[in-house]
Amino acid sequence: MIVGNLLVTAASGRLAAYDLVSGTPRWVTKTTGGGYSSPYLATLAGVPQILLLNGSGITSVGLDGTILWANHSEDGMAIVQPQALDDASVLAASGDALRGLGVRRLAVSRAADGSWKAEQRWISRGLKPYFSDFVVHKGHAHGFDGTILSAISLETGQRVWMGGRYGAGQMLLLPQQDLLLVVSEEGDLVLVAASPDQHTEIAKFKAIEGKTWNHPVIVRDLLLVRNGEEMAAFRLQR
Repeated sequence: MIVGNLLVTAASGRLAAYDLVSGTPRWVTKTTGGGYSSPYLATLAGVPQILLLNGSGITSVGLDGTILWANHSEDGMAIVQPQALDDASVLAASGDALRGLGVRRLAVSRAADGSWKAEQRWISRGLKPYFSDFVVHKGHAHGFDGTILSAISLETGQRVWMGGRYGAGQMLLLPQQDLLLVVSEEGDLVLVAASPDQHTEIAKFKAIEGKTWNHPVIVRDLLLVRNGEEMAAFRLQR
C-alpha cells in the first residue's frame, strides 16, 4: 500500500514502512499477531491511520509507525480488510471459516488529551465473510454469509435479506448503478441489485470455466475475470 512517500506492507504480525523512492526502511511496528488481511488506509477523528486486522483483532497505526489504538477479539484468522464507515466507525470481520462470528461495528474516538478509544457497538451474525470481500452501500453492508449473499443494516447489524448461492465467490460494488457484480465460484458473472429490499438477480451468464476464487477487476471500460485455468476480458458499455 502506498501512503504519500511511503510503501507500507504487512508481514508476520508487523507493519513495515519503506521510503518509496530509495527503499530505505522508515519504521517497523509489531501488531497483535499474523493474518491474511492487507493494510487499510482510513481517516478517523480527522487523523489518517493504517488499520490491520489479524487473529487477535484490529490495530490502528499512525503514519509515523505509532500504535494509536487496538481492539482485541481473538476470534480466529482474519482475511478480509476492515472498512471505515465514517469518521468515527469501522466495520470488521470477526472470525474465520471455522469460527465465523460475523462482523463487528466499532465506534472510534479521540479524547482531548490525544488518547484513543475503540469500543464495539454491535456484532452481527447476519454476515459472516471468510475470504470474500464485503462492500458498503447506502447504509447497508453486502457480502457472503458463508456461500450465500447477504445484506445487513449498518445501523443495527440486523440482516435484511439473504439469497443467491454463488459459492465462495467475490464481488465488486458498482455504486452509480446500485449493483453488485458477483463472480461465482463456478465462474458465473452475476449482477445483483445493491438494495435493502430483497435479493434480486438482474443478469447472469457463464464467464470462465473452473473453480474461481480470484477477485474481478475493472480497468476503465474493461472487466477482467480469471482463475487458475482461464482469463477473460469483457468490454463494458454505457
